[in-house]
Order: sequence, then structure tokens, then C-alpha cells
Amino acid sequence: MKLHELTIHEAHRLLLRGETSSAELTQAVLDRILAVDNQVKAYLCLMPEAALDDAQKADEAIAEARREGRLHELHPLIGIPLAIKDVICVQGVPTTCGSHILENFIPPFEATVIEKLRAAQAVFLGKTNTDEFAMGSSTENSAYFTTHNPWDLTRVPGGSSGGSAASVAAGECLGALGSDTGGSVRQPASLCGLVGIKPTYGRVSRYGLVAFASSLDQIGTLGKDVTDAALLLGAIAGYDWRDSTSVNVAVPDYRAPLRPEGSSRPFGSDLLQGLRVGVPQEYFVEGMQPEVEQAVQAAIEQLAALGAEIIELSLLHTEYALPVYYLIAPAEASANLARYDGVKYGYRVPDAVDLDDAYRRTRQFGFGAEVKRRIMLGTYALSAGYYDAYYLRARQVRTLIKRDFDEAFEQVDVIAAPTAPTTAFRIGEKVEDPLQMYLSDIFTLSVNLAGICGLSIPCGFDEAGLPIGLQIMGPAFGEEVVLRAAHAYEQATDWHTRRPEL
Repeated sequence: MKLHELTIHEAHRLLLRGETSSAELTQAVLDRILAVDNQVKAYLCLMPEAALDDAQKADEAIAEARREGRLHELHPLIGIPLAIKDVICVQGVPTTCGSHILENFIPPFEATVIEKLRAAQAVFLGKTNTDEFAMGSSTENSAYFTTHNPWDLTRVPGGSSGGSAASVAAGECLGALGSDTGGSVRQPASLCGLVGIKPTYGRVSRYGLVAFASSLDQIGTLGKDVTDAALLLGAIAGYDWRDSTSVNVAVPDYRAPLRPEGSSRPFGSDLLQGLRVGVPQEYFVEGMQPEVEQAVQAAIEQLAALGAEIIELSLLHTEYALPVYYLIAPAEASANLARYDGVKYGYRVPDAVDLDDAYRRTRQFGFGAEVKRRIMLGTYALSAGYYDAYYLRARQVRTLIKRDFDEAFEQVDVIAAPTAPTTAFRIGEKVEDPLQMYLSDIFTLSVNLAGICGLSIPCGFDEAGLPIGLQIMGPAFGEEVVLRAAHAYEQATDWHTRRPEL
């Protein structure tokens, strides 16, 4: 196996054994980027010199730990090359959010998740492409270029974390961070054949994450398998006083629910004994791609074969998730993006005649069509005379959606459903039809509205050879049980071992 094809935990094992070095691993991944990224277009910004410098420092730390007999104390991410979605601030590195309005912005500070990864001595390769300000489901809304799906370069990788997902799937990094506002980690994970985790709201600090919709945004992780995604989550989770929405609860060892490597325990029918898996009827709707429904149903049967009890349930207000999301998220976006006015930082038109002209034309040329669309929707929903009818009503229904999940988790431990209604669609297929694009996230929106955790894991392929994702949802701060179910399923199947041919 080539170095760029390794999982994080495989690479960590080789690093500790001295069978490779972080410098060799990082150079192999950089070579892979040079070989394929002109086709995939996953990265907006590369940092090869800084990455190799980070790798050299990691190698020195590993060598010192080996001399002192402390290899077991090293973080599992030491020396591992990672990619970062370009909505997360890295000090001294351009953070554009896929927008022209921030194309020259270089943060003077680091996001908390970046600080945590630096403490783990991970290696940063660069910043990945994203739909502008994370608004999109295909990464076609980037102001710079469209990212392509490594499984089929004519198709989208999903969004808005499409650059991060494509970089992992193509072997252009070993793992990546994304952000998930309405499915933007899980949906691209599904379309690119990866494991993507959206943590509970408040589990991971949002300090240094450029805001889209503040009550919905969460930083998540993307990996080639459940173990990798769990390792990344464990590294970035935890309370942060700088984030007022961060929740001060203990972070468990997310590796604990996973089967220990090297264990001789067979994978029989008792792995999930006693686990109650809910299957909501509202997530199997007319218009779904038949192969997606068949693969997800087969995955649920596999969970039953592993000992889980399958319980049919109903989440009554699921049908309202789409309109609720597209009232709340644009409303919060219209407030958050008001700071981009051509005065404080970012792009500014050079020849404005007065302040009003500077505001208007800066936003006219700095923002793309989808961002403008959502700002207008949100501003309308918040305007006098419409606030109660739209935004306030949406918040009330959001509470009902959360209540549905609360009641469901009194009956079940996790909920299983499709991640996306279809596999990856062709580039350009939905750009002229925003509603069809919005429907790509129909199965993921509720998790963000309810503030719970969710994960997407590969569960099959369609006739065109495109990946299909199974979504496993858990209660607030229930990441452990979600990981347990996902890992048991993963070990009983081989979908996660398949890689695109580039």
C-alpha cells in the first residue's frame, strides 16, 4: 500500500515502529496532490514548506520519545498530514471562505481546533475548497472553482465541505476538518465514500470558525474509516471559554467503543446486542434513488444481524425541516454577513462615491449569487411585519423537531437512515434549480436543527460505482454509541476499504 493510501491509525502505527517518518509521509501526500489535484481541485491554498517543517518537528518528537521509552504517550495524530476547510482560521494563512470578499484576509489568530491539532503535533497541508461561506451542497458555489468527485470527475463531491471530502477520498491528505451547518460534513462524506462526523452542538469549539448560521454550525471530521474520524474528533472536542456556545462536559475516549486493534474477538451476531436502532419512516420518501434505499435497508438488516433490535418509529415534524432550516439559516446568515461592508476588512470597491455606495457595491461584487440569495431570504424573514410569521414560527417548529428526537431517544439508542437521497449528481445539473439543490440535504438538516450528533458511513455503491452513505444519528453528546454502531457495521462490511481510481 502506498503511503498516501494509509488510514491515520495505520500511519501512526508505522511512525511508532520507525517504518516510515512523518517527512516521508507528508512528502508522499504532497506528491499525490501534485499528481491529481489539477483534476480534483480540492485545495484553495497549499502550505508545502510549512507542512514539511511540521513533519520534521514531529519526527524529532517521535525520536526523542523512542529514546525515552515514551512512544505510548504520543498523540495518535502526531506527524499526520491533514487538510482544513477554508472556513476555519489558521494564523498567517489565507482564509477566504470560498468568497471574493475575503480573498485577501489572513487571520491574525488561530481557531481553537487548530490550536488543539497543533498541540497534537499534526501536520497542516493546506486549506480546502468550499461553497462560499459554506452555503451549498455541491462546492459549485465557490468563487474560485468547482471541486470534482474523485469517484467520477464529472460529478460533484457534495458540499459545502466538498474540498475536504474530495481531498481525503483522493488520498490528498489522511484526514480533514469540515463544518456542518445542515449536513455539510455528512453529505459530502456520503457522496465521496467516507466517514463524516457532525458532533453535538457545543461539543467542539466554534471559535475561529467563520460564521454562517451560529445556532447550527459545528466543526466536524472526515476520515477513511470510523477510527480515523473518531481520532480526529477526540483531538478537537472539548470546552472552550472563548465560545459562548461551548458546553463544559467531559470528553470521553472515542476509541473506547471501537474494537481494539489486534483483538482476536470474532465479529459475530452479538456485537450490538441490546442496541436499539430506530428507523424513521419519514426518511424513506418518494423520489429517492432506488439504489440508495436498497443499500440503506440492507445496512439496517446488517445491524440487526449484529444483534441490534430494529424499531420502526416516526419523527412527525421531519417534513418541516427543509422550510424551517431555510428560514433560520438565512436569517442568521444575513446578520452574520453584515460585517462584510468594505470598511472593517476584506474586499472593498476602490472607487465608491460615498459610504452607502461602498456598502452596496462591495457586497454586490464581493458576494456570489447563492450568498446574496440567502441574505435576501434571511433579511426578508427578519423584517418588520414578517418576523412573527416566518422566523418566529420557524423557531417554534424547530422546537417540535427537537422534541421529536428527544422522545425517539427515549425508545431507541440510535437512529439509522439515508444520508442523502441520491448519489453524487453531475456538475451543473442542479445549479439553475436552487430548490433541487436544497433537497440534497433533506435527510441531514434535522440533526443540526435539533443540535444532536450524526455520522455518515459508506454502505454500498450504485450501478455507476458511486458511493452511498448510511446516516447514524444519536442523542446530544451520544457520539460514543453512534461510533460503536458505525464501527460494528464497518467491520462487518468492506465498503470503507474501497478507493477511487485516479
